[in-house]
Amino acid sequence: MSGADYSAWIGRSETQTDVLSAAPLRGLAALLDYEAPPWGDLAPPLAHWLYFLPTVAQHLIDVDGHPKRGGFLPPVELPRRMWAGGRLIFHAPLAVGVQVERVSTIADVKAKAGASGDMVFVTVRHVLRVNDLDAVTEMQDIVYRGASKSEPAKAPQLDARIAEHERAFAPDATMLFRFSALTFNAHRIHYDLDYAKNDEGYPGLVVHGPYIATALMDHAMRTSPSAQFKSFEFRAQRPLFVGDAAILCRAGNDLWCRNGAGEVTMSARVG
Repeated sequence: MSGADYSAWIGRSETQTDVLSAAPLRGLAALLDYEAPPWGDLAPPLAHWLYFLPTVAQHLIDVDGHPKRGGFLPPVELPRRMWAGGRLIFHAPLAVGVQVERVSTIADVKAKAGASGDMVFVTVRHVLRVNDLDAVTEMQDIVYRGASKSEPAKAPQLDARIAEHERAFAPDATMLFRFSALTFNAHRIHYDLDYAKNDEGYPGLVVHGPYIATALMDHAMRTSPSAQFKSFEFRAQRPLFVGDAAILCRAGNDLWCRNGAGEVTMSARVG
């Protein structure tokens, strides 16, 4: 797998359009525990993840719940896929009700072999436009990995940073279901405990990376309600599981999610 050549996929593009309807934003507000959307007539940063959803026909869904390999993304055969991080620039706010065009391009594909096995890194560039003007530029990092291997337990890598603002974040199975519904994400690690344990080797249901990132952005907005953020970047560092008493942390422009053991599950930064 490490020698696979995906160079032909670099530069591949697709264009989609969607309307930023109000209903998904009401659902997001409810999930984030607001009585009503606090954002007025504008969609909050990262809310575009609720649109341009992967509505492939049911017969094209694979055993893991993702669409079958191929299509726009390269047909990587490694069985485990995760959204590992991203970098976003917010050029202009997105108003509720507008029609948005998204141009997606495969920016890079790299296959690597390491101590943990074969991996393939895919970087996708998304550019969202309203009336031919750029509103959001996003670089999305996806990593494909081989089957889970049993490894000896490691001592927790404790995070020594001191947060200026903290907020409890302990998603349960219902919250994961609601986020999966909002994003039409059928990956079974988020709702099928037997599959998560027996097929992908996790100890429990896995909290979506984009959900943690959304919660971190919401934490930044709650602690700086008048700020107009121009950028956001995030990187997943280890999985977070249902039942973990995690905490959202902020110090200056730095954000992170810390699990109950004191380890960072995701780091982020606003600008």
